[in-house]
Amino acid sequence: MKPDSTTSVGKFRRIVYRTLTAVCAAALTAGLAGCGNSTAGTVTLDFFQFKAEAADWFTAKAKEFEKTHPNIKVNVNNSSDATTDLRTRLVKNREPDVITINGDINFGMLAEAGVFHDFTDDDIVDELNPGMVNIAKSLVQTNDKSKKRLYGLPYAGNASGYIINADVWEQAGEDPDNPPQTWSEFIDLLQRFKSKGIVPIEASTADSWTLQAPLASLNSTLVPESEYLSLKDGSKKFSDLWGTVSDQLVEIYQNYTQKNPAVTYQQATQDLAAGKAAILPLGTYAIPQIRLINSDANLRFAQMPATDNAEEQQLTAGDDVILTMGAHTKHEKEAREFIDFLMNDENIKDYSKRQSAFTPYKDTYVGDEALNGVLDFYRAGKLADFCDHYVPASINLAGFLQTLIQSGNTEKFLNGMQSEYDKIEARNFR
Repeated sequence: MKPDSTTSVGKFRRIVYRTLTAVCAAALTAGLAGCGNSTAGTVTLDFFQFKAEAADWFTAKAKEFEKTHPNIKVNVNNSSDATTDLRTRLVKNREPDVITINGDINFGMLAEAGVFHDFTDDDIVDELNPGMVNIAKSLVQTNDKSKKRLYGLPYAGNASGYIINADVWEQAGEDPDNPPQTWSEFIDLLQRFKSKGIVPIEASTADSWTLQAPLASLNSTLVPESEYLSLKDGSKKFSDLWGTVSDQLVEIYQNYTQKNPAVTYQQATQDLAAGKAAILPLGTYAIPQIRLINSDANLRFAQMPATDNAEEQQLTAGDDVILTMGAHTKHEKEAREFIDFLMNDENIKDYSKRQSAFTPYKDTYVGDEALNGVLDFYRAGKLADFCDHYVPASINLAGFLQTLIQSGNTEKFLNGMQSEYDKIEARNFR
């Protein structure tokens, strides 16, 4: 995922903590003033919505909800810069009632600061996909495992691995429905494509953020999420966690991409849609873009294996959308009614179809047949979060990765990451 390089973890936390008391006080005062009146007349919910691609969908659903709940009005605020806008709202004591937010480090910091409602003991949790729940809990930015609670409901999942042009595979005599299960098998496949004059991997290094996708895809199997606590407490370093994946990325990008790998994300999706490569190492989010280019594209999606033990493979997955409410909302009853409406099975599946997403319930459904190949990972809960969610956004991870694959210097990459991480941790105080 593309990071927001302007975010400072320490500064962000200090802002949240300075304003949290004021938010609580404002909410309490307003709550006392309106005691017994929240359902008298019309209640207006402030719905903060971050996902630009789904803005029209959420707005339409809010209108649909209002028709069956005439005493509730939903004011939808679609934000183009969600992290900054939400931070500004907190500073100004304007905590939203209902919120969608990406499951990343920014969500984790706000959750740890007490901004969101705690759903941990809610009955709905028993119905949710355990892997997606664990991802949301793991993101909470604390070393105290007892405080890693569920501060939002997973609404839609995504995954990182690689997109297959099935026609190219079949023309090369490969089976797109049976992709490699181990790292060695994966490399052997790339070699076979290369020997037949087929570009194995379509790179898009002109948009360096795309390099974070294969990093995350491989690391889910290589590095358990709990290891990032060891990175945070200083007992382990990037050289301990990312040594293997650094070598793997160099091998892939220096041997199996097109002659000019410095193309944009948009160009890469066009090239895969046109059959110019066998594999695009990105996430499920790229599939709708490819379908816009070629609606008839014959696609599959696969997990990227990182070791030679097929049984230990994990799918890199994220809670692309987390649905929550403000911890201090004056309208908890009405906010929960709206959340329950959005969480009903019909709406969840409709969103999944339109956004090529995974649904959050135990019997996971996916809205695009191309993703069926990794559905078993979701249903088995063999999921791990994107590793870049544990890296402060102010570190230019994409830039470091770009230098790594160009130079092949893994030691410089690992030492550089560690140096930047240590600087941020040294500033990270409340």
